[in-house]
Amino acid sequence: MATPSIKEVAQRAGVSVGTVSNVLNRPWIVAPTTRQRVQDSIRALGFVRNEAARHLRAGHSRTVGLVVLDVANPFFTDLAEGAESLAQDHDTVVMLCNSKTDPVREGRHLDQLEQQRVRGVLITPCDSTDPRLSELAAKGTPVVLVDRAADGGHCSVSVDDRLGGRLAGEHLIGSGHRRIAFIGGPLTMQQVADRLTGFTATVEQAEGVALRTVEVDVMGVKQGRAVGERIAKLGKKSRPTAVFCANDLLALGFLQAMAVAGLRVPEEMAIVGYDDIDFAAAAAVPLSSVHQPAELLGRTAMELLQEEVDAADQHRHRQVIFQPDLIVRASSDVTR
Repeated sequence: MATPSIKEVAQRAGVSVGTVSNVLNRPWIVAPTTRQRVQDSIRALGFVRNEAARHLRAGHSRTVGLVVLDVANPFFTDLAEGAESLAQDHDTVVMLCNSKTDPVREGRHLDQLEQQRVRGVLITPCDSTDPRLSELAAKGTPVVLVDRAADGGHCSVSVDDRLGGRLAGEHLIGSGHRRIAFIGGPLTMQQVADRLTGFTATVEQAEGVALRTVEVDVMGVKQGRAVGERIAKLGKKSRPTAVFCANDLLALGFLQAMAVAGLRVPEEMAIVGYDDIDFAAAAAVPLSSVHQPAELLGRTAMELLQEEVDAADQHRHRQVIFQPDLIVRASSDVTR
């Protein structure tokens, strides 16, 4: 069945095509009775306007692209929710794209979003120095980095991950641990590198603390469980007594491995994660975690993007940095 046209709507309502267009785009200038007649015709015919064609004429769409590293991580789900909550206020739709930390896949998403003439792009990039991001902005599509600091070429919203690493280190060392492991990766990701840098700086300031670093390619539950299984097999005198995982999914997988191996948490193994996703507090042993405000990150990123869209040539890039907090729970608190 052919899609009804705007001309057919006009004929059925007994008005001009221009009047139908006004009802669709500027309904307040059309008399209420005429507007109702047009709307009745639209419903009767099942007319759906061609948004793509309208966007091509306008030069941009009402869609904002959100490109994240791992849609399976609840942190990014919360971030998307924050972005979408503000997007609704601006009659904008968020299109979620999952790069899976793959630069090639990320590049394809950016190409497709540009072809769609999106209003802008919010992105947690695999590499914040990727020239593709600057090229996109130079061609008129605003880009805001999310959960990643920018050097001034873009707006950005991030968390002080070095501070987050220091908070985790101070907590574990202050709890008496002297054999500690860091699990995260890939270390080329700026967030992971910054968390390790802050953590390492704290360890180096303490006497007699040995740090083991375990790099993973993907930060998921499966990878955390695999690392946990390997560490659990180490001898008691060489095994770390505490681990800091670069995200909560790794930490939850590691926690599962400790349960299977029969190691008590936190008495024999203290665990601290990062992100403070909802599952952290709901774990069998509630997980200590460095909290970062995911929804606020998404909402603030959308605010910066909207500022850039509205201000155009008058816009000045801003870098917003939030401070993390350590939420101590049973997985690392031996006093509970």
